[in-house]
Amino acid sequence: MSQPDLDLQPLVNSPIRLSTEDIPASNRQAWLSEVIGREYANVKITPPKKGTLFNEMLIYPWQDLRLSVIHSNSINIERLPKEPHYNTQDNYFGVVLLSGKYLLEQNNREVYLQPGEMTIYDATLPHRIYCPESFSKLIISIPRKQMRERMAGVEHCTALKMKCDVGIGAVTSRYIQGVAAEASCMPSATFSAASDSALDLFTLALNSVIPQHIQLSRSRSLSLYRVKDFVKRNLSNPALDSVCIVQGTGLSERYINELFHDEDTSLMRYVWKLRLMNCYRDLANPNFVTKQVSEIALRWGFNDFSHFSRAFKQQYGVTPRSVKVLN
Repeated sequence: MSQPDLDLQPLVNSPIRLSTEDIPASNRQAWLSEVIGREYANVKITPPKKGTLFNEMLIYPWQDLRLSVIHSNSINIERLPKEPHYNTQDNYFGVVLLSGKYLLEQNNREVYLQPGEMTIYDATLPHRIYCPESFSKLIISIPRKQMRERMAGVEHCTALKMKCDVGIGAVTSRYIQGVAAEASCMPSATFSAASDSALDLFTLALNSVIPQHIQLSRSRSLSLYRVKDFVKRNLSNPALDSVCIVQGTGLSERYINELFHDEDTSLMRYVWKLRLMNCYRDLANPNFVTKQVSEIALRWGFNDFSHFSRAFKQQYGVTPRSVKVLN
C-alpha cells in the first residue's frame, strides 16, 4: 500500500459565505446593507422593483488582499459622502465583471463594463453602482497604502475601463478569473502566493489607462515598480544591496532614493521591511511548522541570525520564536 504524501499542502480554507438566501425575505434589505457596510463600504441599497432581492458573497482572505466572488440580482448601490466605519475599509476595489451589466460612477466619471472588463474605485469616496439585471463579479480589496505604493496617481484612474480583448488587460482578466475559479481547489500557500501576481498584473493593466496629464507620475511609478519587482525577485539573496539593485534596474542610486523618499522610507529600509514581513508570514504559516526559525531567516536573505532576531523584535514587538510557538 502506498504511503500518504506528508508534504501535501492543505486545501485553502473555505470562503466566508454570506447570502440573502439564509435570511427571511422581510429582513434581507436591512441585512444586506449591514453586511456590505461591514465588509466593503457604507452604502444605501435599492433592491429590484421586480423579483426578489438576492445577493451572495464568497470572501477569500488573500494574503494582504481579499478576493470576493459576488452573484446578485438587479441592484442599485450608492456610497454616501460619510466617513468609513472601520479603518479596514480604507481600500481600493478592483472589479472584474463576470456576467451581466455593470455601471459605476465616481469622481464625475462613469464606466459601463461588459463581461471580462475591469475597473477600480475608491471605497471611501461617494460612488454609485447600477446593475439593471442579474450579474456576477469579482472584487479585489486592495489596501490604499499598498495600491499607492505600487502606482502613483491611482486616484486619477477610478471609474476608467480596462478592456479585456487584447494586451495586458486580457492577460490580467483571464488570470484573476482563473484563480477565482480554482480558489477552493488550490493549496493554501499557492493561492496566497497568487495574490502578488494578480496585483502586479492589475497594476500593469491600470497603468495602461492612466490619463495623459499625469504621465510624469506614471514614469516615476513604473520606475518604482521596477525597483520593487527586482527586490522581490532577489529578496532571498543575502548579497542584495543598493549596488546590486542599481545594476539590476539600470537606475541611478540617487533617483532610486528619491523614489523611496517620496514614500517616507529608504531603499534598504524597504528591503529589510519586506524581508521581515515575509519571515513573519512564514513563521505564522502552518505549512512551515517543521522549519526552524533560522531556516526561514536564511530563506529570506538574513545571514546573521542575532541581527535578524533584533530587527524582528523591533519591528513586531515579539521574538520570531514566539510567533512560531503561538502558531
